[in-house]
Amino acid sequence: MPEQQVMKAVLLSSTTFGRRCLEEGILNASNVRVTGILTTPREIEISYSDKPVEINTHAKFDDLADRIGCDVVSMTGKMDSQNYLQYLHQWAPDLLLVLGWYYMIPRKVRESAQAGCVGIHASLLPKYRGGAPIPWAIINGETETGVTFFHFGDGVDDGDIIAQKRFPITSQDTVATIYEKATSSSIVILREYLPKLATRTAPRIQQDHNQATYFPQRSPEDGLIDWSWDAKRIRDFIRAQTRPYSGAFTYLEGKRITIWDADAVEIEIVQ
Repeated sequence: MPEQQVMKAVLLSSTTFGRRCLEEGILNASNVRVTGILTTPREIEISYSDKPVEINTHAKFDDLADRIGCDVVSMTGKMDSQNYLQYLHQWAPDLLLVLGWYYMIPRKVRESAQAGCVGIHASLLPKYRGGAPIPWAIINGETETGVTFFHFGDGVDDGDIIAQKRFPITSQDTVATIYEKATSSSIVILREYLPKLATRTAPRIQQDHNQATYFPQRSPEDGLIDWSWDAKRIRDFIRAQTRPYSGAFTYLEGKRITIWDADAVEIEIVQ
């Protein structure tokens, strides 16, 4: 692609993360033009749940689409190839940008864009492939994580890496503060590497699949606290699922109680 040619991109996103990446990162690239936005309603049907799931960080894109001068479509139902392609054929993108999306992207859809399909995963791939990488990293007591800008492949988060950015998980961080660090880091990456994708000068590094770890998606019912854990793990579990998510919880006399914050303290037991 000639250096001065503008690359047409379609954004797939349902979240505040994707909205901020669009507004603060993508729109800064002078050689990238967004020609369409695919999003979803706040409640979606998804394979891991037998009832609709609410997106806690859901965002709308209508005002940004008006500013850009592109269409925005809210997709519902089964996300098969035809569901995507009916819109992509109209917008004829060179690149698909996936930033806060809850569905696999079929190969036929990825191959409809000449430059492929790229996105950001909130971990340092190949570690923490799969769903909910930020909560899992906090639950597991990690002291560092990051974001990875990468090409989508046939598997789960296994495509070639374009760029990564690391940041610490401190003892005072919650899922909300790590979400903010991930968003800010992603904006920095997009500003630097989207123009390079447009000029075909971006790096492309194969993942070391032998180092991969996988973690599943989480649902609100996975927030039940196990009081047999040590105090640090319980605190990590609580801060990994606090607002804007549904919260860790326990039961007291049959009543469900959500715990939004906790601290671990040492006490001296006098015998």
